[in-house]
Amino acid sequence: MMRARKKPTGYSLIVELGRMVQQELKPFKEYRWIVADPELLGGKLAIRGTRFSVSFILSCLAEGMSIEEIEDTYGHFPHESIPETMKVASDLLDAPNVTA
Repeated sequence: MMRARKKPTGYSLIVELGRMVQQELKPFKEYRWIVADPELLGGKLAIRGTRFSVSFILSCLAEGMSIEEIEDTYGHFPHESIPETMKVASDLLDAPNVTA
């Protein structure tokens, strides 16, 4: 059975002079679910439509939490973002300027 894929929202809300304004989020490189915006988490890589950083989700997974446990503990996030979260981490670690 095929599940319908959620379409990521392309906007974040920011407060500008006391009012809420929608701002379009640009994807990070070719990723669909990963965004980087200075107004969202100080520019850290984040999952589109949430305030979860990529590093936070990876750290939860590294601690042995399941996707369901993360969601039950911290709130909803798109499960479809998990493969991209792991891929972006792999890509960044494979970059030539990263020392391991």
